[in-house]
Amino acid sequence: MNTAVNSSRLAQLIVEAQREGNALGDLEENLYPKDFTSAYLTQQAIFNLRGVQPGGWKVGSKSATGPIQGSPLPLECIHTQARSFDRNAYAPAGLELEIAFRFNRAFEPRDHDYSDEEVLAGIGEMAAAIEIVSSRFAAWPKVEPLTQLADLLNHGALVVGAFVPYQEGFPFAQPALAFSFNGESIVPGAVANPAGDPRRLLPWLVNHHTRQGHALPKDFVITTGSFTGMHFADGPGELRGEIEGLPPVTLSLT
Repeated sequence: MNTAVNSSRLAQLIVEAQREGNALGDLEENLYPKDFTSAYLTQQAIFNLRGVQPGGWKVGSKSATGPIQGSPLPLECIHTQARSFDRNAYAPAGLELEIAFRFNRAFEPRDHDYSDEEVLAGIGEMAAAIEIVSSRFAAWPKVEPLTQLADLLNHGALVVGAFVPYQEGFPFAQPALAFSFNGESIVPGAVANPAGDPRRLLPWLVNHHTRQGHALPKDFVITTGSFTGMHFADGPGELRGEIEGLPPVTLSLT
């Protein structure tokens, strides 16, 4: 079986697992993605099989100088705040507090990459966001990284607070923040985005997306990795995230 066939079959299994609510166990070895190309092919096949359109991206990196990766996000999985979610539909539900961006322009495909300066000049708005992280694999988080990438980087849902105009001088690397579940703080001892300044992820995203021949619309929501690590909810409750200088974001888990 070739890469495209394997990616299509893996995508089909992931979509079926999500639809039926049955987490995937061990698969045939040849179905697991062997490189980034096959992982990204699986992402696109998932969108095709589900018949959904992207409404944004999640991007991240494990370090301030490390490689960047990302996944498109289904439009139907991006929500405004004060939404209620069935915790069992995302079990185990990992919760992350992030900063999301929107551009003030679209980026069209072209025959050369966009520069960092060109991309950063296009940032228009920013907001606090909470991602519900969820996998289609029973062994998660002990799942090989390329398989997690193929599985839309373990995306469950994204809840975005109100957007405000972009502030170039904002302390993006280490903002002051609060994150609570049922009124109790779930902020870890160290608060930082592993990617460093999350804006460094944006040029990679623009070029990765447009190289595929797709325009990046200015209304896409782009979330850029957790400042608080991942908190696993062990029951229902109210979640509230506050990043100083941005409107708060809230959601309920039932």
